[in-house]
Amino acid sequence: MAKLAPIEAALAALLEGVAPLESEPLATTEAAGRVLAEPVLARQDVPGFDNSAMDGYALRIADAGECLPVSQRIAAGQPAEPLAPGSCARIFTGGEVPEGADCVVMQERAEVTEAGIRLPAELTPGDNIRRRGRDVGAGSELLPAGLRLEAAALGHLAGQGITEVRVRRRPRVALINAGDEVIEPGTPLAPGQLYNSNRPMLTRLIERFGGELVRLAKAPDDLEATRRLLIEAAEQADLVITTGGVSVGEEDHVKPAVESLGRLDLWRLALRPGKPLALGRLPRPDGGEARFVGLPGNPVSGYVGAWLFLRPLLGALLACPALERLTSVWARAEFATRTQARRHYLRVTLRFTPEGPVAEAFADQNSGVLSSCVMANALAVVPAHSEVVPGDSLECLWLLEDS
Repeated sequence: MAKLAPIEAALAALLEGVAPLESEPLATTEAAGRVLAEPVLARQDVPGFDNSAMDGYALRIADAGECLPVSQRIAAGQPAEPLAPGSCARIFTGGEVPEGADCVVMQERAEVTEAGIRLPAELTPGDNIRRRGRDVGAGSELLPAGLRLEAAALGHLAGQGITEVRVRRRPRVALINAGDEVIEPGTPLAPGQLYNSNRPMLTRLIERFGGELVRLAKAPDDLEATRRLLIEAAEQADLVITTGGVSVGEEDHVKPAVESLGRLDLWRLALRPGKPLALGRLPRPDGGEARFVGLPGNPVSGYVGAWLFLRPLLGALLACPALERLTSVWARAEFATRTQARRHYLRVTLRFTPEGPVAEAFADQNSGVLSSCVMANALAVVPAHSEVVPGDSLECLWLLEDS
């Protein structure tokens, strides 16, 4: 029997020679979820002027403890005049701190009298003032290359008046389901058939991982037809993904089709679920190549394989570090298990307690039980030839997005 390939070797082979895709300009209004191809520099200071952090009174610290007349009223969006000596200014949150003032007293600490505003004696210079450039200085790096543009980053761009950025082109992905027995929902099942749960599941994951699905197809149980389909897919896509057909059955034609057309880097990995997982490359007429990932037809194996291999590959094509690796969390196991020759990736739910993270494993970890993936928010990594008992500390890979 052929030796099973370790996960680290599979990832190294998968990512060998991967170069980031080209960049393209894009309006910031359309850039949500895209990956920056180059750093963005700040055009202006944020905030652009010293402003008040709350409603209150602006004054000179030298006048603290005095009863001062109000010389001006400053609302947000209004220009401030220099502060008249021996006076204070009524100011509101976001209002420009007038020249000459060096602190703001919140209105709850001020006493309004007929003679003026009596202010506390114990004040500190700079109290309740947001200084110009505190957040961002003009000319500094606003956002780094490789950042995925989510809500806060989009707000940062808008705050600078930036309307266009350069982003990585989304990787084009072809998804091919193998097996005559697999049919689409909406069609009555005949004996021996099953519905295609892989297509919607992987479509969503591909989108989450930054890919653009350019082709959906079904490969019949025929070697030549599978070859033709793979050739067409490689012409259209940066990445060709198949589900099923990579095992050793007489009707498993994907593996021999890939071997006859291009290069199969690895097949049969030392992991569970997902041992029959193939990685390779398919040639293009222009002399380039499309990456190939053959996921098992079993939906649970496909789900786990997508997180372990599709996500880092798409992350490398996008030059996005956050996608290239999953966040690791160490948690206390609340389950028992034992492994043999393969590393296990158990579907678990992480709970965060005062004593630290706790991992609860889904009761049935069989690779045919897709229910184990629905509520899981992490994969517990159990090394080969090991035993886990409740209380042991385990590495868990976080399956939720960071942003």
